[in-house]
Amino acid sequence: MAALPVYRWRLAPDGYATRRQLRAQGLRPGGQGVAAELQRPRRRRGPLVAYLYRIDAAKPVRPMTPGRWAALAAANRARRICPACRRDAGYVIPAALGTCVPCAYPERDTHGIAA
Repeated sequence: MAALPVYRWRLAPDGYATRRQLRAQGLRPGGQGVAAELQRPRRRRGPLVAYLYRIDAAKPVRPMTPGRWAALAAANRARRICPACRRDAGYVIPAALGTCVPCAYPERDTHGIAA
């Protein structure tokens, strides 16, 4: 098993891109494996690593179909429903709270002022 080429931050050769860079170009890795790594030194912990993919092997992003749009809308709608009071919160409920703000902090009113 061959080791991946490792490049320093901002010194990767042309022809490689991260997932975000591919997406900005309307591409996706398309099943290819990681072709190289970028490493950025950090002081306290180990290096920060970003994976690179070959641009010439990337495939176009799949278009959103009406079914995918409907599934995405349903998933986002479900993330807005509070499991405690079953109401639409009007925003995506944070995972850290698990419920809408009024249910998470019942001692406060909806404006954040103590009752």
